[in-house]
Amino acid sequence: MQLALEAAGRAAALGEVPVGAVLVDPTGRVLATAHNLVERDHDPTAHAEILAIRAAARSLGSPRLVDCDLYVTLEPCPMCAQAIAFARLRRLYFGAWDPKGGGVENGPRIFQSSSCHHRPEVYGGISEAAAADLLRGFFQDRR
Repeated sequence: MQLALEAAGRAAALGEVPVGAVLVDPTGRVLATAHNLVERDHDPTAHAEILAIRAAARSLGSPRLVDCDLYVTLEPCPMCAQAIAFARLRRLYFGAWDPKGGGVENGPRIFQSSSCHHRPEVYGGISEAAAADLLRGFFQDRR
């Protein structure tokens, strides 16, 4: 999670919402590290999770990342949660909960939907205070 927090810090420095993600293989080897690039790329899908999944899939040469784990600083939105399911990730670890935009334990709860064909193990609240502080500070600076 520390690497994801560092990536989130890089996002904030660029003026992006500070969300970072790290995808690791079953041995713990880092396959991809990413942070939000929505503003820079003018791309509403350029969330940290999506970018990490794309990079890891390219690296492994497979659209399925079976037995891989994702660490992300904020509860994934519904779009990212669905991408996590499509990628067949084994586990999702996230930092802060997102009551307004989350799609895992808040909002539509994608993994609990009958139309979701793969459900990763989910662990929330990992380094929650650090992740929430990054987000809170970022948005306070913009108000």
